[in-house]
Amino acid sequence: MASPTAASPLAFIASNPWAYPALETVHLFGVALLVGNLLALELRVWGRASALPIAALARLSLSLALVGFGCAATTGLLMFASQPGDLIANRVFVVKMGLVAFAGFNAALFHARRGLQRLDGWARAQTALSLGLWSAVMICGRWIAYS
Repeated sequence: MASPTAASPLAFIASNPWAYPALETVHLFGVALLVGNLLALELRVWGRASALPIAALARLSLSLALVGFGCAATTGLLMFASQPGDLIANRVFVVKMGLVAFAGFNAALFHARRGLQRLDGWARAQTALSLGLWSAVMICGRWIAYS
């Protein structure tokens, strides 16, 4: 019986000595760009650097965060496609994907309720939740290799 990895047309990525590590590296840079920019904006929502106009900071931070998410999502999809059976069977991977979905839902809700214009307690709570969710995503991302 063939292994789940062998069934994937992109299985060569997982066994290539350069491809998978390169994807992991770009994935890590994408996550850093995403989370770093979200943290900068969240600190502003929490009242730090109040001299910075929130709208201008949000335009910059959210644009860069979306670029980071795009890098992380693209490389993540390629890594997943190289060994889908193995990753679907990994509970930590499934939890990570659930956390990513929840973080996306939280962000959509934050923007739908116009959290950047309100800067209220709910906005601060949602940004704290965002930081917690993305931290958990990063922990799960590292944990996948060991579970």
